[in-house]
Amino acid sequence: MKFIVGKIPLETAEFLLFLLFFLKYVASDSKKSLMSRYFICFLFCFQSVLAQKASFNPMDIKLALQRFNTVGTVLYIAAHPDDENTRLLAYLVREKHLRTCYLSLNRGEGGQNLIGKEQGADLGIIRTNELLQARAIDGAEQYFTRVIDFGYSKSPEETFQFWNHDSVLADVVYLIRKLKPDVIITRFPTTGEGGHGHHTASAILAGEAFKITNSTNDFPSQLKSVNPWQAKTLYWNTFNFGSTNTQRDDQLKTDVGLFNSLIGESYNEIAAKSRSQHKSQGFGVSVNRGSSIEYLKNINGDTLCTSLFCNNDFSWDRINGTERIKTLSEKALTEFDYHHPEKLLPVLFNLYDEVSKLKDDYWRDYKTKELKQLILACSGIWFEGVANNYFVTPGDSLNLKLNIINYRNADVHLTKINYDTFSSKTEDIVLNENILISTDHTFQIPANCSYSFPYWLKEKPEAGRYQISDPSLIGNPINKAAFSIGFNLKINGKEFEFTTPVRYKWTDPTEGEKYRPVEVTPPASVNFNENVCMMMNGKEQTIKLTVRSLKSDLSGKIKLEVPAGYKVEPSEFSVNRLSRNERITLTATVMLSNNAAIMPAPGLLKVSLDDASTKAYSLHELHYQHIPYQMIFHDAELKLVPVELMTTNKKIGYIEGAGDDVMASLQQMGYQVTLLKEENIKNDDLSKFDVIVTGVRAYNTNEWLNSYRQKLMDFVNGGGNYVVQYNTNNNLGKLGNNIGPYPFKISRNRVTDEHATMTMDIPEHPLLTYPNKITSADFDNWIQERGIYFATDVDKDYSMPLSCHDKGEKSLNGSLITAPYGKGNFTYTGLVFFRELPAGVAGAYRLFANIIEQKKH
Repeated sequence: MKFIVGKIPLETAEFLLFLLFFLKYVASDSKKSLMSRYFICFLFCFQSVLAQKASFNPMDIKLALQRFNTVGTVLYIAAHPDDENTRLLAYLVREKHLRTCYLSLNRGEGGQNLIGKEQGADLGIIRTNELLQARAIDGAEQYFTRVIDFGYSKSPEETFQFWNHDSVLADVVYLIRKLKPDVIITRFPTTGEGGHGHHTASAILAGEAFKITNSTNDFPSQLKSVNPWQAKTLYWNTFNFGSTNTQRDDQLKTDVGLFNSLIGESYNEIAAKSRSQHKSQGFGVSVNRGSSIEYLKNINGDTLCTSLFCNNDFSWDRINGTERIKTLSEKALTEFDYHHPEKLLPVLFNLYDEVSKLKDDYWRDYKTKELKQLILACSGIWFEGVANNYFVTPGDSLNLKLNIINYRNADVHLTKINYDTFSSKTEDIVLNENILISTDHTFQIPANCSYSFPYWLKEKPEAGRYQISDPSLIGNPINKAAFSIGFNLKINGKEFEFTTPVRYKWTDPTEGEKYRPVEVTPPASVNFNENVCMMMNGKEQTIKLTVRSLKSDLSGKIKLEVPAGYKVEPSEFSVNRLSRNERITLTATVMLSNNAAIMPAPGLLKVSLDDASTKAYSLHELHYQHIPYQMIFHDAELKLVPVELMTTNKKIGYIEGAGDDVMASLQQMGYQVTLLKEENIKNDDLSKFDVIVTGVRAYNTNEWLNSYRQKLMDFVNGGGNYVVQYNTNNNLGKLGNNIGPYPFKISRNRVTDEHATMTMDIPEHPLLTYPNKITSADFDNWIQERGIYFATDVDKDYSMPLSCHDKGEKSLNGSLITAPYGKGNFTYTGLVFFRELPAGVAGAYRLFANIIEQKKH
C-alpha cells in the first residue's frame, strides 16, 4: 500500500512515523525546524562557510541517505551570479538526489549594486557570497572560472576579445574534467537570445568544452591533476522571458514544481528563497506554487533521450564491484529509525569500509565525505572551532577552541586534536551524552603567515581575467578557512578523522549567535578620506589618512610617495605603540612640484610601512546581514587628478538611490552638499538649494519620490536645477509618474564601449560650453562603459546635446537630455557618472560641473 503526498510516494508506516515525529519536532521549536530543512544541503556541498556540523533532523538524515544511494552529477553553466535556474537546481538536488554544480563564468564584478556603494572586485566578493547563500538553500555547489565581469557586452566576439577565448575555455574544460558531470545544462543558447554577450559566450564555451574534454590533445597540461572525461548529454534549458520565448513543444519537459514531503516545501518555494539571496541585484522573488515545467533542448550527446536522464544509470550499478555497497545503502534506507538514528551506525560503518575500497577515486572521495557526515549526524555529534578574535596579524597570538558534544548515547571518545599545524595533543576524553566538552590552545602566528586576501585577488588581474598561480584553486568559490582544527573520534570503537574551520563567534543583541571567518591581516590599515584627490586648477589639496592598528603594539613609519610632477608634505609620519584597533588621523598637503611647467598627468600617491618594500593596505569591511562579515584589503593608494575645473559655490541637495559615491565627488568639487531624506523633501523649503541631484536608481529604490513630483517640479519652476541620474524601467524597477516636466521614457539602450566616440550634436549648448568648454579629450579614460538606460521617446522640449554608439550600431542620443522649465532646468542622464567620478575621470567632473552650473532662465 502506498501513501501519496505531493506526488512523492512513501510507505504508509514510514510516512505515519515521519509525520508523528515531524509534528513533535515543529511543536518543540518551529524556527529550528525551518532552518534545519536547509542545513543538510550545506552539509554535503563541502563548501560551507559555516561550521562543519551535521544536521540532526531525521528528515535531513533521510534525504542524505537517499542522496548517498544516488551516483550522478549534473553541471549547470551560465555567465553570472543570478543567471542560474534555482528551480531546476533545487529539483536536481532534492528530488533526483544528484550532485549538482553551478558554474558561473564570472563573479558579477561589472554589475550594479542595490544595497551599497561597492563596485568592481568588492561587488564581486558580495555576489560570490550571495551565490554561496543561495547554494546553501537549493543544495547545489558553486564554481567559477577566472574571468572578470566587465559589464554589459553586446556580442560574444567582444566578450572573447576581452576575456581571451582559449583561457576561459581551458577553465571550463578543467572544471568539467574535475567534476565529471554526466549531464551538462546551459542556461543560454549560442544563437544570442540570451541578450548579453557573456550569456552567449557561456553557451559557446559549454558546447566547445563538451566536445574536447575527453581528448588528451586539448589542454594536456591539465592531465597532471585531472583526467579526460566525456559527459553523456548537453542540454539547453530554454526559457520564456516574456518578450523572448524559446520554449517549444518538441523539447524535453520536466515538472520541477513538485512538493517534497520530507522537506515540507515545494521546489518552487526553495528556489524562491535561493534566488532572493541575490539582494545586491534586487532579485527578491515571490513563490510560484504548483506545477512548474522546465523545457530542455538536446544540443549534443545522446540525442535519443525522451526524458531528461533516460539513458543515465545513477545507481551504484554504474561502478564495478559495488554490489555490497548497493545492498548496504538500500538496507540503510529501509532500516533508518527516525527516533533512533544511532541504530544505523553499524550499517554506516560497513558502508564506509566498502566505499574506502573503491578504485574510482572520484566517487570514493565524494561518497566517503558524505558517509562521514552521515555518521556524525546519526551519532548526534556536534562540534565547532572558534577563535578569540576575528582577525590576527602574523606574529600575534591566537586562541583556538574546540567545542564538542555528543547529543545521543553513542560510545564516543575524543582521541586526538590538531590545532591547525601548530599543536597536536593525544587525548582519551569520553563524550558523555549531552555534556559539552571544550578544549583550547593559544599559539603564535608565524611571521611569514599569508594574509587572508581572496585567492583570486592576490595577484594583479591581466587581460580580463584573474591571475592565479596555483591552478588547483581554479573554480573554488572562496578561500579555505585561515585556520582549522582536526580531531579524531572513536565512535562505537571505530576511528574517524574530522576537520572543522575556525571561526569567530559573538552574540548580536538583536540576532543572537553569529559567526564570521577568522582572517589574517596586515599589521595596519591606511585609509584616505577620499579615493580621489581632485587638484582643481593645480591648487594644493589637504588630504587626511586614518591609520588603524590591527596588531597589539604598532610602531613604525608611514611613508607617502608621489610620482614626478607632485610633492607631498610631510612625506613621512611616525606611529608609536598603537594598541589593537587604535586609530589616528594624519594630515598632509599634496601640491604640484615647483618645476612642473605644465599640469602633470593623473598619478597615484602610494603608502608604505617602515620601508618602501612593505606595502600598506586600505581596509573596507563588508557588514551585510545576509552574507558573512568580511574584511577587504586593497593597496593603500590615492589617485591624484589635476583638472581645469570651473565651479561656483552652489548648494546641492542629494537624494540617495541604490548607492554611489557621487555625493562625495560633488563635495570634492567644492560644492556644499546636504543629504536629503523623505522628511526633508516633504517638510523643507527646497528653494534654499540651487540644485537637487538624485543618486542612481533613486526612483527605483525610493517609491516615495513619485509622491513629491509636484514639489520637485515647483522647485525647478522657481529656478532650481533638478538632475536625475539613471533609473531602470523594467520588472526590477518600475517607474511611477513622469519624473520630468515633459514626457520621456527610459529604455534599455546603452553604449558599452567606454571608448565610443561622443558626438557633440549641439556644440554650442550650455551643457557643453559653460562654465567648462567640453572637448573630445573630456571623454578620454572613461571606464567600463559610456552610459546605460538612455532616454527615448523624448518630448520636443528637451535638448539632447550628445550622441554615441557602439561599433556597427545606430547612433543613440538619449544619454543626456535637458529642458528648461519655468526659471530652472531638468536634466536626466544615463552617462555613468557613478563610475567615472569615483574613478577620478577628469572629463566626467568637467561635464558634471556643467550640468550642475546651468543658469536660471
